[in-house]
Amino acid sequence: MLPMMKTALVVEDDPTIRLVLKTNLENDGHRVLEAETAEAALVTVQDDMPDIVLVDLRLPGIHGFDLVRSLRASSEVPIIIVTANTDSHDVVAGLEAGADDYVTKPFVTKELMARIRRQLRRPVTETDMPSGSILTCGPLELHQDTCEVRRDGVKIPVSRIEFDVLQALMGAQGRVLSRDYLLRTVWGYSNAGDGRVVDNLIYRLRGKIESDPSRPDLLLTIRGFGYRMKA
Repeated sequence: MLPMMKTALVVEDDPTIRLVLKTNLENDGHRVLEAETAEAALVTVQDDMPDIVLVDLRLPGIHGFDLVRSLRASSEVPIIIVTANTDSHDVVAGLEAGADDYVTKPFVTKELMARIRRQLRRPVTETDMPSGSILTCGPLELHQDTCEVRRDGVKIPVSRIEFDVLQALMGAQGRVLSRDYLLRTVWGYSNAGDGRVVDNLIYRLRGKIESDPSRPDLLLTIRGFGYRMKA
């Protein structure tokens, strides 16, 4: 069976860059939607429900940060920031707003496509996992066959990348996983990347799975080493 075509939304006001992204995405087998502004992107997302969104931060009108924040408030769609601004504050702000990853311009096409494929890879299915395969940590359950996370029996909405990070940590059974390990195995980085991508996703996850995110008792930080789930 041929894989289902995925839809990517490119939010970019520069027509040249937008064309480059569109061409590469189509060559990689994706359907591509385009928006020059955040306002247009919000309408497109509501109408077409893309599988992934690529966002330039410096947009006319509504800022890219606010677009990311608005998308994340109502959807778990994967979001990748594509920006020419390498300023640390902007990158962190974009990740804190809810983006799952970022690349800087000028980008390496092969690397960007690999990041996109990683975000879009097919979900785990019952043919991949034993039926009923469940990981647990206190009140938390991760159902590998249905890609669901539950706390005290209540389903928690998580993005694909959040699910994968939680699956890696819970599957480690209390062992510490470093940021570099998570970047390689979950995000698909070929070598050491930006640990802030991991840190901000952990922050978002804690907001979903912890009873008090400011005092986590399930997803723990091991300073100087990485993260682990409570054994």
